[in-house]
Parts: sequence; C-alpha cells; structure tokens
Amino acid sequence: MNDHRDLPGYLRAECWPLLLFGGKGGVGKTTASAATALDTATRHPQQSILLVSTDPAHSLQDSFAGGEPPPNLKVVELDSQACLQGFKERNRERLMQIAARGTFLDEEDIERFLELALPGMDELMGFLEISHWVKERTYDGIVLDTAPTGHTLRLMGMPDQMRLWLEALDSLLAKHRYMKKLFRGSYERDDLDHFIEDLVASVKEMEKLLKDHRRCRFVPVMLAETMSIEETLDLLRELRRLGIGTADVVVNRLYPDSPCDLCQDARVRQLQAVSRLAHEELFAGVRLWGVPMYPREVRGLDGLRAFWDGLAALDVSVPAPHPDLPPIPPQVQHPLALPAAAASLLVFAGKGGVGKTTMACATALRLARTYAGKRVLLFSADPAHSLADCLNLPLGPAPQPVAAGLWAMEMDAAADFAALKQQYQTELAQFLAQLLPNLDLTFDRDVMERIMDLSPPGIDELMAVAAVMDFLTPKGYDLLVLDAAPTGHLIRLLELPEIIEGWLKVVFGIFLKYRKIFRLPGIVDRLVRLSKDLKRLRATLRDPAKASLYGVSILTEMSFAETADLLAACARLAIPVPGLFLNLATPRRADPLCASLFARESRLGERFAATFPHTPQALVCRQSDPRGLARLTALGELLYLPGASTPPVP
Repeated sequence: MNDHRDLPGYLRAECWPLLLFGGKGGVGKTTASAATALDTATRHPQQSILLVSTDPAHSLQDSFAGGEPPPNLKVVELDSQACLQGFKERNRERLMQIAARGTFLDEEDIERFLELALPGMDELMGFLEISHWVKERTYDGIVLDTAPTGHTLRLMGMPDQMRLWLEALDSLLAKHRYMKKLFRGSYERDDLDHFIEDLVASVKEMEKLLKDHRRCRFVPVMLAETMSIEETLDLLRELRRLGIGTADVVVNRLYPDSPCDLCQDARVRQLQAVSRLAHEELFAGVRLWGVPMYPREVRGLDGLRAFWDGLAALDVSVPAPHPDLPPIPPQVQHPLALPAAAASLLVFAGKGGVGKTTMACATALRLARTYAGKRVLLFSADPAHSLADCLNLPLGPAPQPVAAGLWAMEMDAAADFAALKQQYQTELAQFLAQLLPNLDLTFDRDVMERIMDLSPPGIDELMAVAAVMDFLTPKGYDLLVLDAAPTGHLIRLLELPEIIEGWLKVVFGIFLKYRKIFRLPGIVDRLVRLSKDLKRLRATLRDPAKASLYGVSILTEMSFAETADLLAACARLAIPVPGLFLNLATPRRADPLCASLFARESRLGERFAATFPHTPQALVCRQSDPRGLARLTALGELLYLPGASTPPVP
C-alpha cells in the first residue's frame, strides 16, 4: 500500500488501542477489519495486533482462508460462552453469597436465577474481556469485527445493561449492610463489596474507552444502496448519542464505469444512492471512502493485502448521473414450489445483506395474491428493521395494510419488554402499598423490583416473535411471514425458548412459593400468556405442515459457510427447510468483471448443489433495485412455480 496517498485515519495511525468495524450484515465489515489488522501488523512488525470477532456467526477464519497471519497478528473468534462460563466458575460462590445475604429467596431459588439470568450475558462478558485487554495493554492494537448493526448497537449500549445487573446485585447487599450497621454500629466492606466495586469499575472503564476518541474509533462499512444507507444512518445516530467517535465511513463494492448494461445499471443506482448523503447532517464531518467491486472474492492473505489498494475518497457533492437506462428485470432459475395453502408460519433467514427481506416481501405479496381470501401478516424480528425500506412504505409496531390480503409490521421488541417491566413494577408497588402501608420493606421491595433486570438478554426479541402467534386466529391472520434477524442471532433466538421457559418456571415457582407475601395477578397472567405463546411457537416451528424456514444466501464462500451452519441448526432443532434462494447471482455477460463473477459464482452454485442435494435451490439473478410493491410483486411471481405448492417436509 502506498503510504503517501490520501488515506483514512485508521490506515495512517500508528495503532488504535481499539478500532471497531460495523454495519449491516453482508457489507464486508469482516473483510475490512481483517484487511486493516493485516495492514497494521505488516506496517508495524514490532507491535502486537489482535483481530477479534464478537459476531455469533464468526467468519474471520473464512476470510483468511487458511492463510497464516504474520507472527505479530493474533486472530481470535471470541467464544463469548467460554468467557461467561469462566466468569460463572470464578464467581459462583460470591454470587450465591450476595443473593443469600439480601433476599428471602432460598438457595435453590438463587441457584436457578443465577443460572438463568446469565445466559445471554455472554457477549457482555466477551466485551469486558476485550476492555480488560485494552486496559492492561495486552496488545498494542485491537481490531474488532462486530455483529450486524442491530446487535452491534446492543453491544455498544452494554454498559447500561451491565449497570442494571450490577445494581440488582448491589441491592441484594444493601439489606445486609444496613442490618450490620444497625446492630453493630458500623459496617466494614468485605470481599463481596470489593467484587461488585471491581465489576462497576470495569464497566466504567469500558464506557470510558468507547467514548475516548483518541483510543477508540468506530468505522461503519456500508454499500451504496438505500437499505444499507438507512441502516448506516441509524448506526451513526446511535453512535453520536453514545458519544462514540466516527471519522470515516467505508462504501464497499462500487461498480466501475462500464459499457456492460448490468454494471452500468448498478453504478448509476449506487451513485444516485450515495449522492443523497451530501444532504445528511449525520455525515457532516465524516469522510466517505469507496472500495471497488473486485472480480474475485476477497479471501486469503493476498486478497486481504490488496483490499485497500482501490480505496479512494468519495465526493458526494458531485451530482449523480441520470441516464435513461432500461431497468434490469428479475430472472429466476429453478423456482421453488409454492408454500402450501395450509402453512401458518414462514421464516426467511440468512446472513445479513443477502436479500432475505426482499425474499420475504416478494413471497408475502405472491401468497396474498395466490391464496385469495387468506390474510397474510409480514413482520420483522431484526433489531435493524428494513421491511419499510424494502416495501417503500411507512411501518410501525402495529399491522399496516400493504396490499389486498397483506399487512406488515416492524416489532419494537425493546419497547414491549420495557412495558412488561413497567407493568411488573407498578403492580408490585400497588400491592405493597395496600398490604403493608406502615411497614418498611425497602430492601426486599428493591430486590423484587429488580427481578426483571435478571431476565435473560434476548427475551425481548423472543417475546415479540412469540406474541405475534396471537395473530394466528380465525379473526386475525391465516399466515405469518417472518423476516428474521441475521443467521447467528436467529439460531440463538431459535434456541432461546428452552432458556426462557426455564426462566419463567423459576419466576412462577417464586410467585407460587411466596404467594402469601407477593400477589401479582396481572403480571402472572401476562407471563402465563408468554409461556403459552412460546410453547405454541415451538410446536408450530417443528410442524412441517404448518411452518417452514427458507434459507437465503449469496454465492460467496462466507455465505456458504453461514448457510451450512443455519441448515445444521435447523436439522438439530427439527425445523423443516423446503428450499434455498441463492440471491444476487451474476448472469452470463461478456464484460470481464461480470464474466469473472459469473465463473466464481457458478463454482459456488455447484458446491451448494453437491452439499445440500435434497434441498431445492432457486437461483435469483441480480436486477434493478427490487424495492416497492410493483417490483417485489414481479419478483414474487418468478420465485415459485405457478400453482404448485410445497409438500410437507418429513
């Protein structure tokens, strides 16, 4: 790389203690982070560099493709579960003592709560581990490949989540401190107090690090397309709110100026998409950097070393061209059989950025047209919603009419769970005020109020998905179509019901055991309803006559690996998969770039067919921006065979 040309700060600086890459799934943030870490390690051979991933669907090793990094570069796909397990093993006795000191719960109750409250804290423990490495200067520089946008935002907000958890633990010690001081006249802080204080200090250090623009920088990676831009705006907005520094944004896979109709159509749409950024206040003071579309997939040491060679500053103030090009129509080879009329739940899943939202929208429109008289509800469980952008319609947390027989909604999972917590606290306060108006239960009240803060993270998303099952009624909807979260988090979501059902059993057990002390009928009814919804969701997902999961992938090695993980998880969970959509395929063209992409993708297509021989696979070619009802409807007509429906998968 030429060090004398204009370069972004993350490629010029000596070494960032913490450099984070993030964005919508599938935009190339793993490639960008790996290429940056390799470049930094090569330029500074005397410094130790760590490249680490927090994405549950790791792809760093795939990016290196077996290549051996230089000796000063360590590559780690962080096992957050191992970080959590280590924390539990080191501190179980302390956690048990804290809980026992400050509550009327017995040892069995405490054991269960601690076991169930901690799953989902794994990502947090992993991030605390990274924060510790920065604090101790274990490495001169750390490059972090984060999870897709919605979950990255959750990760950036983890200091707040950890603070709630620590406040819950501290409230358990408060009663013990008070009683000691009352009867002994003084209280000396002991090992448990120091344990809490050390954790609080770690969280403060993590928060301080994220907001220190000299030690930490966040680099968003995006594509020059509307949905990726919208998600990047959401990311920048939240990063600004959190005080996390951003100076550069990478716009990946820009098409060259070419006589090829496919490349020219893509280039014009990309230039038009990024030109709007000149009017976006959030991009003021942020430099945009373009990376070209490379003929070969960027994998291995040579590919990663060359990744930044085509980097150039983007000037979005230049007006975008508006040539009169005919749109590239959709083309589909080997369309799938239409989902059966009796189906009640369809899930569209895959790596971020592969087009699962597009496939879900096109399918919902096709089914609403084909099965006239049926009521179809299309909804999103991805924390970074893109349904509204895809449909080009305003959507909210309540069903909105989209077309004849079709409604759509984007669930606000966090708000729904916040409402549940508020209902719990209100009902608890009302009960205590009525029962014991003259008795001070300050400490036990505080413990009970914080029970919801000890719920497994991820419960909000699962609650929202489960709650949608209530729409499957004779007076509601006949079919639900789910645009799911990216692969890694979807797999975790599908596996969460057992954890959350266990959590609910503990909560119910406590309410039953201490029913003479705490009577909360409203919240108990709400949790009973959640339990029933979860059981119904699990039963529906495993019934091939009622539910199916459609995988969506693109023809790259990384997406292939993630699709293999998804199908393995579905087999493990007994969820039927009647078909795959291999999306954004390059049709055969004489143009050198398209010809190279076509050859590469054809080899991947053969590999998909050989690896999953019993799963039908539809090939969906690149087309003009498939947004809006007209284009999605046209695509939906091609995705499935006319008039045929999918037989149940055994």
